[in-house]
Amino acid sequence: MKKIAVLLLMCVVFSLNAQDAEQDTYARDILISKIDKVGIPYNEGDFLVFTAEDKFRHVGIAFDFEDFKTIHSFQLLKKTDIENEVTQSLYFFIIEVPKSIDSVSYRLVIDGLWTVDPNNPNKIYDKESNIVLSKLDIHREKEPATSIPAKNMVRFVYMGNPGLRIRLGGTFTNWDSSIYIMQETSPGFYELEIPLPKGTYYYAYYEGITSFVDKTNPERAYTKDGKVASIITVE
Repeated sequence: MKKIAVLLLMCVVFSLNAQDAEQDTYARDILISKIDKVGIPYNEGDFLVFTAEDKFRHVGIAFDFEDFKTIHSFQLLKKTDIENEVTQSLYFFIIEVPKSIDSVSYRLVIDGLWTVDPNNPNKIYDKESNIVLSKLDIHREKEPATSIPAKNMVRFVYMGNPGLRIRLGGTFTNWDSSIYIMQETSPGFYELEIPLPKGTYYYAYYEGITSFVDKTNPERAYTKDGKVASIITVE
């Protein structure tokens, strides 16, 4: 955190790095379209959304997970009506963070002065640098994954392209993949719940003649014939 104190004393160079340019995606455009006022920062999935009033000349932001080395510039957002009259004007910044991060600490630079985020009441004090930082906790919805929702029941999950015929086979079917066909309960989302007694099972998904592991389950091992299979243990 000493790096923060150093930043307070050195000249600031504002920059938009490659990450900012790469964020110009469909998902980012959707987030921008949802911004309707200046308010508390929030996250949608792995994206963090920050806003600020447009009365300032420049607003920047620096994050702990980047060691406060980069100051990202906010962008000006103007919304107009059907007569092209400006109905709303504010600053915003959107950044995608790694999935391993569950909270971020940050500071704003408003018109050249370091400060906490006036729109965020959540703050922490860093004793080492004697600086107050704004903090944002990241709340993510858990992605669907193969699980054991009840005793002796396993819910298998597969996510891919819609309209496929995904089969399930494993040691519990003697690797016969014609017994269980997964149900497409929403476009590209397949699931199947079956009873299994206590034990450890190897399994794989099949589409045509191709077999593949369960990407929602990190537990894997080699089968006797040298193929990689997923593993599930029913307690």
